[in-house]
Amino acid sequence: MPDMKYILVTGGVISGVGKGVIASSFGTILKSCGIDVTSIKIDPYINIDAGTFSPYEHGEVYVLDDGGEVDLDLGNYERFLDITLHRDNNITTGKIYQQVIERERRGDYLGKTVQVIPHITDAIQEWVQRVAHIPVTPDNSPPKVCIVELGGTIGDIEGMSFVEAFRQFQFRVKRENFCCAHVSLVPMPKSTGEPKTKPTQSSVRELRGLGLSPDLILCRSEIPIDHTVKEKISNFCHVGPEQVICIHDLSSVYHVPLLMEAQGVVQYLNERLQLNMSVPRPGRFMQKWRNLAKRVENLRKEVNITLVGKYTKLEDSYASVTKALQHASIAAGYRLILTYVEAVSLERQTKIDDPVSYHKAWQDLCKCDGVIIPGGFGQRGMEGKIEAAQWCRETQKPMLGICLGLQAAVIEFARNVLGLKGANTTEVDPNCEDKLVIDMPEHHPGNLGGTMRLGKRKTYLESSLISQLYKKDIIEERHRHRYEVNPEYIERLEAAGLRFVGKDETRTRMEVALVDGHPYYVTVQFHPEYLSRPLSPSPPFMGLILASLGKLKSYLSKGCRLSPRNQSDVSSDEEDISVSSLSLIEEKTVIENGKHVNGVK
Repeated sequence: MPDMKYILVTGGVISGVGKGVIASSFGTILKSCGIDVTSIKIDPYINIDAGTFSPYEHGEVYVLDDGGEVDLDLGNYERFLDITLHRDNNITTGKIYQQVIERERRGDYLGKTVQVIPHITDAIQEWVQRVAHIPVTPDNSPPKVCIVELGGTIGDIEGMSFVEAFRQFQFRVKRENFCCAHVSLVPMPKSTGEPKTKPTQSSVRELRGLGLSPDLILCRSEIPIDHTVKEKISNFCHVGPEQVICIHDLSSVYHVPLLMEAQGVVQYLNERLQLNMSVPRPGRFMQKWRNLAKRVENLRKEVNITLVGKYTKLEDSYASVTKALQHASIAAGYRLILTYVEAVSLERQTKIDDPVSYHKAWQDLCKCDGVIIPGGFGQRGMEGKIEAAQWCRETQKPMLGICLGLQAAVIEFARNVLGLKGANTTEVDPNCEDKLVIDMPEHHPGNLGGTMRLGKRKTYLESSLISQLYKKDIIEERHRHRYEVNPEYIERLEAAGLRFVGKDETRTRMEVALVDGHPYYVTVQFHPEYLSRPLSPSPPFMGLILASLGKLKSYLSKGCRLSPRNQSDVSSDEEDISVSSLSLIEEKTVIENGKHVNGVK
């Protein structure tokens, strides 16, 4: 069995420099060469996992098939590489220390003083080696390359034990099996108008001082940097010019793997890690990437969607939802224009406290083609989501509700159709008159971390709009919730017109609700955005986009196939693209003042 190859991706100067996209791009390039890849994300915080974070801390919490609550970068890896990761693919300081302390209590280190070196560093290395060999593809083929992203910035005190672990690791696995890629920022101050390499020099010097010498330096900049800057970094950072890769801000992240490949990354990795790839590669190597990038840039028509959420000040709070909307829009041949509306701004109290925000929010809602109400936790903004759901139901505006969005729609229907004015969720008001949404006792034991109904679970669908979109009666989607619709009210709600067409295996837990006679009023308890892929969009999102464009009936009548007219913006060479290859693609969507542009973070 050949040795596992490891690529460690570190970051310098600032956090959020684009390590995640670059790590995913390494994987994409290698996968295009026929090499199976897996990914590990290291987060140096002490939390056991990301489950108890506010979205304002690190963006959305991404949920895996096995119920792991992890960093959103693992979502990038899954979408870029079309793989299925596991909870152990996300390492935190908390997990490592918990494991070592449990071993110490069992007596595994009997007679020894348990220390950061060697016990913590050994645990990190063992974890990486163990997880690197776990298959992540449907055919269970073992990966050949493991890409490890070390979160944070070199020099952070919480990341020191991980840097030391990899300093040792490079000798454990031997040099030809380990490569370090350092991502750094090359700023260009407006006062001078020239790129400055000193921050990168300092960052590399610090990394080398900690015992890791970068094999590749990936320089992030606003605009392309010239050859002299590349030579300067090469001279001062002890690497060859061909080992300095320049990645400037691009119109789309589709171009990042192409830019890296054009600068010789494949040849370098082939030699450095002894991958034994055939060179030269076929003439159409990565052509599918170029086709998709061209397709996205050629989209001219627009679809306007409004997202009514609780965490709208940070766009990464809804990263997967945004990407799922983007995937569906691209498939329909439209450019997504996404507007965020803070749910609190739609509430009647805001009309008194801040009338400008109130009227602006309602104006944004009224101007859109469709509405999405995503998940969330807690009391704040709940009434705003209920108001939005009522407006969509009464004005026939297409709407997709996810998780808390389903619960808001059920409460709204109970209040305004059944006349149960005291209807609410016990999450907001434990003593409400009509408990339409209640907690699940088996998933609410007291501790909040990792105790929800999590991971991929089956949903059984009745014949309906949603089963037509999925083209099957039994689906599997990922869940993350602690509250459910109260079964005692189901009969009354259905009699009044709110149909529950999706249920769990016990038929007592409600998964999908919709209103008949409405263009598209669909709410789901699960999170379909986690399994959306660029050329395999999630069916509920596809339904929302098409209903917003007035094309859903035509789509369903053709057996859920798009007519060539819908793809009129796509160049003819698109036909060469296969779904399996294109599901490697990921897009970082940036929204500026309600307008969509594609960009690298």
